[in-house]
Amino acid sequence: MLASKPIGGSRSEDRLLSSVLLIAIALTLTPVLRLFVEGVTVDDRLNFSLFSEVLTDSSTRLALKHSLITAGFGTLVSVAIGGAFAFLVALTDLRAKAALVFCLMIPMMIPPQITALSWTQIMGPSSVLLKTLGLAPPLGAPQPLYSQGGIILLLGVQHSAIIFLTLRAGLRAIPQEVVEAARISGASGLRVWWHIILPLCLPSLAAGLAITFVTALGNFGIPAMLGIPAGYSTLPTLIYQRLSGLGSTVLAEVAVLAMVIGSVAIGGILVQRFFQSRQRVHLVGASTRPLALPLGRARLMVELSLWLIVCGILVLPLAGLMATSLVPAYGVPLSFESLTLGAWQEVLFRQPASQRAFANSFVLASGAAFVLVLLCLPLAWLMERNPSRLGRLFDALVDLPYALPGVVLAIAMILLLINLPFTDATLYGTIWIIFLAYLARFLVVMFRPIQASIRQLDPAMNEAAQSVGAGLFQRLRLIILPLTAPAAAAGAILVFLTAFNELTVSALLWSSGTETLGVMIFNLDDSGETVMASALAMTIVLVVMALMAALQLAAHHLPKGSLPWQT
Repeated sequence: MLASKPIGGSRSEDRLLSSVLLIAIALTLTPVLRLFVEGVTVDDRLNFSLFSEVLTDSSTRLALKHSLITAGFGTLVSVAIGGAFAFLVALTDLRAKAALVFCLMIPMMIPPQITALSWTQIMGPSSVLLKTLGLAPPLGAPQPLYSQGGIILLLGVQHSAIIFLTLRAGLRAIPQEVVEAARISGASGLRVWWHIILPLCLPSLAAGLAITFVTALGNFGIPAMLGIPAGYSTLPTLIYQRLSGLGSTVLAEVAVLAMVIGSVAIGGILVQRFFQSRQRVHLVGASTRPLALPLGRARLMVELSLWLIVCGILVLPLAGLMATSLVPAYGVPLSFESLTLGAWQEVLFRQPASQRAFANSFVLASGAAFVLVLLCLPLAWLMERNPSRLGRLFDALVDLPYALPGVVLAIAMILLLINLPFTDATLYGTIWIIFLAYLARFLVVMFRPIQASIRQLDPAMNEAAQSVGAGLFQRLRLIILPLTAPAAAAGAILVFLTAFNELTVSALLWSSGTETLGVMIFNLDDSGETVMASALAMTIVLVVMALMAALQLAAHHLPKGSLPWQT
């Protein structure tokens, strides 16, 4: 009798999978399709005239040129920083690797607008920190970061952790036995690195280059904070400025601009996936022992150099940000007489807009994390148990909304939700459009850790429960949920961390009453309230670091690889 029960799947599972999969597809892929339709149609007819007009416009070509330059050279800066850390952390006998990697990850977890704000506080004539130390340039001197070079530098710092993570993954797969065999044969350390290690990790490095370039291309916070004051436009800032204007064709024009930047981003994603697939060709099986090449007498000097880099890209900018938040007015040197918490009190307890932004960001981030757990847990489990063509297609495309620049997704959501079908209602200007955009953008952040955890489960447990009559939701609640809870919790916290201070998507979707923390910092700095912007930014940094520390303390309860900074 028991043999008659289906073990691989059931009608209830198929129905649930179809329902959840359709919801996920509607969230993630429908906005992208709507964007494409808007860009190539006029009055519901296929027409490429507007597409051609926008592409031939001089401001579009200039912004595209600037985007490619800043993203390209910013990626090279990321390679220099992230590559050096990856090779030394993964291959050598450095001490305190966990602390070093944790500190390197912080700039990636901090929103780009805070990165830009913090760096402007340690350069230029108005720097509180430089004035306090007596090192400030004379009044009237230009802010060196308000330039193409400043944007390139900060894009490189912001995304260096991406290169580190992808390259370290490839380096970890190199068996120590291969290197030892080369050294026994008489190969020097440099020759081993050049002829063995570098060729084996090239696919990982190439994949990291592609995804770093795509991420830098879509970065809005840094070009907006540094480029707009200097009149230097990139595609994301051009879209932002165009959407702020008026005109009957504004949405169609920005849709075309979004398609341009989206096309370049998709090209980068395809390059990344190509090199990731090539990576499997080089090595078969896992490494028996990790590499730990001895640095000898040079170890102390190498460690000091890496920690100095961490101080330069993390500690010094945050110190400048903290110093600015503690003075009564921007440009006043910090001293015992000028030290005040007035900006902190104003922005945290007196400003209705900042309090509203805190509440909005908390509700949006925690709500997105909760809904995505409910959606991704059954989705990942049922896709693993019931493989289908639609499921495989979704698995291949689910990364798209996260990999595409945030401004592209924001434009897509506006086009999709500005007029709801069969009604005169609209979600544009409400908090719901931001919430749905967060669900679309961060679904993959939740889905991938849960999917990896479910793939490690023994299917015999589920089949045993099914054979004794346990229903679908009983198995989900009593077997799948407890076993995947650590991965789901890690995914939820990562979603919360990234959504809590997000700017790129919400910058185009917010309206009065729906401000988020990322938008609030950008608006405060844009209006000249740099001291309050610094206080609010430091608050967010402390929240991010506290949550990262909490995750690190719970790391032994999580599946290996759930946290990007785990060594």
